[in-house]
Amino acid sequence: MNERVLSPRNRGFLFLDSHPAGCERLVADMWQACPESAESAEPAEPAGAPEGAGPVALIIGSSAGYGLAATVAGLKRAGIRGIAVSFEKAPTARRTATAGWYRTAATADLARSAGRDLVFLNGDAFSDTMKNQVADLLEQRFGGRLDYLIYSVAAPRRTDPDTGAAYASVLKPIGSANRTKTLVFDDEGAPEVREVETGPAEGDDVEQTVAVMGGADWARWIDHLAGRGLLGEGFATAALSYIGSPLTAAIYRQGTIGAAKTHLEDTARTLNERLGKTVGGRAVTSVNGAAVTQSSTAIPGIALYTGLLRAVLGQRMMPPVHQLAALWDQLAGATPLALDDEGRVRLDAWELSDEVQTAVAARWEAATTDTIAGLADLDWFHGEVRRLYGFSVPGVDYTAPVATGIPWPGPTL
Repeated sequence: MNERVLSPRNRGFLFLDSHPAGCERLVADMWQACPESAESAEPAEPAGAPEGAGPVALIIGSSAGYGLAATVAGLKRAGIRGIAVSFEKAPTARRTATAGWYRTAATADLARSAGRDLVFLNGDAFSDTMKNQVADLLEQRFGGRLDYLIYSVAAPRRTDPDTGAAYASVLKPIGSANRTKTLVFDDEGAPEVREVETGPAEGDDVEQTVAVMGGADWARWIDHLAGRGLLGEGFATAALSYIGSPLTAAIYRQGTIGAAKTHLEDTARTLNERLGKTVGGRAVTSVNGAAVTQSSTAIPGIALYTGLLRAVLGQRMMPPVHQLAALWDQLAGATPLALDDEGRVRLDAWELSDEVQTAVAARWEAATTDTIAGLADLDWFHGEVRRLYGFSVPGVDYTAPVATGIPWPGPTL
């Protein structure tokens, strides 16, 4: 394996390389942070499952953000086995692999150590080729039944397998331009608060974004697996979503991405009705709280908002793996399924309380380049961005050479 001393090289919030040892340590820390099991009750064995075997789950988008948290929490909290799907790039002679590649390798090691049979597939989750490979594996390796499906996909493009049409998602407000504050760091890491303006959606921007980030592919997965007779009795599925603060609503929940999230929630209600009739199952969206992810850092205003939120909440800011542990408890029946009036699981109450949002809004109003250091937890936010790529992880020796040619832990597609 090629060994190198790796230093962070970045353009804004985008890093050119990832650190394998840092990514491995992050996954191990996430595993340690996830509680073993629900305090109130153990998850029930799925009806018809082999005695002593964990439930069979499919995690789509398993290598980053909330999808990674769903995978780790599912392994430790719910004892899942099954299949995890993501789309990551391999190492080359010039570049390391993507951070998700190394996180997946680390997650595979944890699954093996825990005695869980989890297969990792690398490829386009939107394609029917991937759907067929997953269905074949479920038939051949997991007894022809699926108990859970977690859908956590954030992508810039999608090709419709039926028509071949290619769609591209955009981050734009709907109706009029949006001007908002945003947080950036210069090459030396010094913070700057700027105002940026994003022009409104035009033409078919909304339809394109909904086609990529809405519920169409989630529904296609369910249809495909149901058509193969693979949904177990009581099958449950959740698509991971976000609502967020009024401070970011114009560019997020009321923008093109928000239209896609609304479509995702509408899809959940349609799927829930159908699954209830066919397999006694259910479909929900899970609204999670704010976190620093590779997707969220691309949204104007989100970096500033998240840094301010952390300063208000401190350690009360709930990490993704704790939220996904709570979701698994609800899906598996260890705790009651708690839904809002829209039929959504809400894991974001800690973020959206009036007290917290009032405090964040006051800091947002006061935020300038001169004042930001006293208003936001900049050290935490800057560190979180670096840790997305395996840097600034406590306990990792960044002066030591590290092997970068780590193989994918299973087949690629």
